[in-house]
Amino acid sequence: MARGIPKDPELAVQEPERRSSGTMEDKRNIQIIEWEHLDKKKFYVFGVAMTMMIRVSVYPFTLIRTRLQVQKGKSLYHGTFDAFIKILRADGVAGLYRGFLVNTFTLISGQCYVTTYELTRKFVADYSQSNTVKSLVAGGSASLVAQSITVPIDVVSQHLMMQRKGEKMGRFQVRGNLEGQGLIAFGQTKDIIRQILRADGFRGFYRGYVASLLTYIPNSAVWWPFYHFYAEQLSYLCPQECPHIVFQAISGPLAAATASILTNPMDVIRTRVQVEGKSSIILTFRQLMAEEGPWGLMKGLSARIISATPSTIVIVVGYESLKKLSLRPELVDSRHW
Repeated sequence: MARGIPKDPELAVQEPERRSSGTMEDKRNIQIIEWEHLDKKKFYVFGVAMTMMIRVSVYPFTLIRTRLQVQKGKSLYHGTFDAFIKILRADGVAGLYRGFLVNTFTLISGQCYVTTYELTRKFVADYSQSNTVKSLVAGGSASLVAQSITVPIDVVSQHLMMQRKGEKMGRFQVRGNLEGQGLIAFGQTKDIIRQILRADGFRGFYRGYVASLLTYIPNSAVWWPFYHFYAEQLSYLCPQECPHIVFQAISGPLAAATASILTNPMDVIRTRVQVEGKSSIILTFRQLMAEEGPWGLMKGLSARIISATPSTIVIVVGYESLKKLSLRPELVDSRHW
């Protein structure tokens, strides 16, 4: 999964009791499947399978975004499509999946995110019945837990993403020939890990941790209110017979694009801190502004939105389906789309 997008699309639009008719109330009242309603075994098995499918589909754009954010100006690639074509020509399909094997370990953090999110929602419900409040607090808490697990995996996989024929892009260069390595390159991974340990020690695996928190916690916090806003507006525009899942599937990517635009500057800084070995967020920001100006903060934005759009649609539609499939048997008949 690309990282930083909320994993739970149970985005219930609240009943507008004071400003709409009973018909509109029925239309916008989406039932929420909470943690206590789920068969946990089904939930985790189906969840891992769904997350893996998303990762496979969007990983090439995650790699492209990372390279665009790290390169100086437009020294190698002139945009998302140009990078896609050049990588494909130089390294084949395997080049678009460098570091993918290591990145799959983030499936663990994904499940930790989901669990933390659901349990936090349940806890906050004792103090507030506002869906927005529950979602914001749960999303931020889940991001904190997930990033603590994800950052070391990200650091290694990002350095693997930087491996290319010819001029190196990152701090570390895998020894030997990159040709014929395929998708599974255990030797490359071990080599990168050794170089990180030699250069920075164990702390090197948490380089950019603060920058990651400053990127993904706000991303989750921003995503929820915009999702609710777009879902509410679409509920008024869509025909009454339109299924809830349709305007949920549309509002999810809209919220993801909005959150990406607002948090991309910090994402660029985070990537440079992790890949280039920077030690200061402020100094990295100043250097970026001096070299590339304000537009440098928007590098990789289109690739980020492209990767976020399909994954968000799948998450919104798939997660609702996942929770429906994971309902305890005695509750199946009581839930409807």
